Amino acid sequence: MVAYVNILKLCVGADSVEDLVDWQESQRHRWPKGCAVHVTRMWPKREAEVLAGGSLYWVIKGVILARQRIVGLEKIDGADGVQRCALVLDAEVIRTEGAARRPFQGWRYLDPAESPRDLPKGREREDALPPELAQALAEIGLR
Repeated sequence: MVAYVNILKLCVGADSVEDLVDWQESQRHRWPKGCAVHVTRMWPKREAEVLAGGSLYWVIKGVILARQRIVGLEKIDGADGVQRCALVLDAEVIRTEGAARRPFQGWRYLDPAESPRDLPKGREREDALPPELAQALAEIGLR
């Protein structure tokens, strides 16, 4: 059995999970039914692990706040002739516990053991912890 790995990506331009959901809803007509698509330049070298159950975790304003299951990878040719990777995502945006992250470019692999937990049903609308507090809790092993 192949263990899975997640992908971590900054959600540029969004101030909240609601912004992400609203933008994806406005683009839904362009994507396969029940899916969302995020195009990135680099193809994951750990493709089999990503497709074995991985999710795309979204960093919004310096804090991981949501994830979407990755259901496929597709090659896309950009208008500039550069080949890119389309991460095909389940349309459901799952809110997670907040976990602070410093800015980075592109995307990173995220080990499942280091991934924030999903928020329990009924807590999806709770505000995230301030990034400094979330970071301090993570450093002492309390997320």
